[in-house]
Amino acid sequence: MRLSSAKLIRAVLGLLLGLVAMSASADPRPEGLLAQGRVDDAIQSLEEKIGNAPNDAEAHNLLCRAYFILENWDAGIRDCQKAAALDPANSQYHLWLGRLYGQKASHSTFLTAAGLARKVRTEFETAVRLDPGNREARVDLAEFYVEAPSIVGGGEDKAEAQAEALTRLDPPQAELVRAWIREKEKDLPGAESHYRSAADASPARAGAWLSLAQFYGRTGHPGQMQDALNHALAAQNHSSILMAAAEIFLHSKRDLHKAIDLLHQYLAARTVEDAPAFKAHYLLGTALEESGNRTAAAEEYRSALSLAKGFTLAQSALDRLNRETGSLGSPR
Repeated sequence: MRLSSAKLIRAVLGLLLGLVAMSASADPRPEGLLAQGRVDDAIQSLEEKIGNAPNDAEAHNLLCRAYFILENWDAGIRDCQKAAALDPANSQYHLWLGRLYGQKASHSTFLTAAGLARKVRTEFETAVRLDPGNREARVDLAEFYVEAPSIVGGGEDKAEAQAEALTRLDPPQAELVRAWIREKEKDLPGAESHYRSAADASPARAGAWLSLAQFYGRTGHPGQMQDALNHALAAQNHSSILMAAAEIFLHSKRDLHKAIDLLHQYLAARTVEDAPAFKAHYLLGTALEESGNRTAAAEEYRSALSLAKGFTLAQSALDRLNRETGSLGSPR
């Protein structure tokens, strides 16, 4: 069917407007690339930026964060250290350095982890000292105090002091810290009470409901976990909740179809840095594979690798499919 001149012009204009809208939504800045899950592009952009300005502390911090989501702890530590050295008064730079040390510690031998744990504590305490109002730093420091043994500076009393400080900054988060303390002490009724208080104090805050759901999952209460997840999804104020909820459904093996639906919703929404799109594609591939759709699973693993070629979980899954099925797991 032929279009009239007027219709053809309108069609072309519509196409151009669509392209303009797409280019406007695709933020070319490294921060935007990380939020979009385009971690390889972000790393390339940041390396070029640092090549032209080696003392750009923010660029080093962003590169550190890119390596963090790729789980490349050594490379991340290098750039986090550089950012903190260039701007030692920046609380966030010390926070991110502490996070990288913490992740490396959790993947290290006992002796190596002990030394790294002390560095974690130093960086988190420095972040809080530099900015006492840094809520993220206080939360991470509190979590360290709860989880770390006393020999490297942990202690429930220290975590309680952070909870007290958070009471003035973020009361629901203070309740979550107290829940962690009670759970570590094996006081499950007390922990549940604090998790509940955090959720009740912030009914529109999905994160508190998600923490409650995770608690019920850990303690073997699937019905209550489902109810808390429903509240989290109803209160959704951050798209990353979709991915976090999907991960719970996936790991609990309660509802693979729900996990798949939530991951599709997330990937169609505005993705964010703390829930990278490549990981969402990997989780979607895992859910599809477990539901029996290996062809679609392989496609999702390839989508993950197209955004983050160094994401080893997706590569391993694709290699396994290749061994098991031949052509399904082969590269494009």
